[in-house]
Amino acid sequence: MRRSRDDVFEWLDSGRVVAGREGEVLRVAGMLPTPAEWRGFLGQLTLWLGTIALAAAVIFFFAFNWDDLGRFAKFGLVEGAIVAALIAAWRVDLDGSVGKAVLLLLALLTGALLALTGQIYQTGADTYELFAWWAVLILPWVLAGRFSPLWLFWLALLNLATFFYCTLSWDEEQVLWGLFALNSVALVAWEAAHRAGISWLQDDWPPRLAAVAGGVMATALAIWAIVDSDPARGVGAIGYAVWLASLYGWYRYVRPDLFMLAGGVLSLVVAITVFLGEHLLDNDSAGGFLFVGLVVIGMSAGGAIWLKSVAREQRA
Repeated sequence: MRRSRDDVFEWLDSGRVVAGREGEVLRVAGMLPTPAEWRGFLGQLTLWLGTIALAAAVIFFFAFNWDDLGRFAKFGLVEGAIVAALIAAWRVDLDGSVGKAVLLLLALLTGALLALTGQIYQTGADTYELFAWWAVLILPWVLAGRFSPLWLFWLALLNLATFFYCTLSWDEEQVLWGLFALNSVALVAWEAAHRAGISWLQDDWPPRLAAVAGGVMATALAIWAIVDSDPARGVGAIGYAVWLASLYGWYRYVRPDLFMLAGGVLSLVVAITVFLGEHLLDNDSAGGFLFVGLVVIGMSAGGAIWLKSVAREQRA
C-alpha cells in the first residue's frame, strides 16, 4: 500500500496524470477518505477535544469563582468530577476510544486536584513535587490505558519534574544531561517494546517525539561543549557523538526511519555551524560569514541528497 501511494504521488509530481483528473486518480487509488472515514475522524476529533475541554472547564470554573467558593466546594467540584470519571471508567471498555478518553480526563483532573491542594493549604512544596506526584498518581491509569498519547503525557510530566528538580541545585549543563538521559531512556524503552511486538506501541510518531526531545538536549550539550573553553565540557561532545552514531546505526540499519535520520542531519548541521561560527567569526570578517553560509548551504544540500537516496532505498 505504501509503495502504491508513493507511485501515485510520483505520477502526480511528474505530470503523467491528465490535468484536472488528479482527484479521480486519488479516488481510484483509495487515497481519498470515504464518508464513513470522515465520520470516524470527526467522531474521534470531537471526543478528544471534548475530553480536554471538559477538564479545562472544571479548572476554569473554580478559578473564575475562586472568591465565591469555599474550600470544600472547590474540592467537591474536582473530586466529584473524578468520582464521575471513575464510575465511567468502570462502566466502559478501557480498550476503546471512550475508555481511553476517560483515563485521559482522570489524568488531567488529578493534576487539577494537586494544584488546588497546593493553592488552598500553601504546603510550601517545590514545583517539581507537583509534577512528580502527578506522574506517580496517574501511573495506574497510564498502565491500564495502554494508550500512546497517555504515555507521552506521563513522560512530559517526568520531564517537567526533572527540569524543576535539576534547576534547584544543578547548573545548566547538568539540567541538559538530566533531560537528555530521561528522554534517551524513554526512547530506548519504547524501541525495545516496539521490537518486542507490543501492539499498542507500534506507532512511529511517539518515539519520534521522544527522539526530538532527546536530540534537542544532545545538540544543546554539543553546542555547550563548543562555546565553553573548559576541557571538562568535552564530555558533552563525546555524549553527542555517541548519540548521533547510535541514532544513525539504529534508524539506518535496524529499524529504518527517515524522520529520525533527518533529525540527526539537522542536529549535525547546527553543531557544525556553531563550531565554525565560534572559530571563524571572531573578527566579524565578511569572508568568514560567507564561508560559513556556503558551508551551511552545502551541508543542507548534501543532507537532502543523502536523505533522498535513503528514501529510494526504503521504497525499493
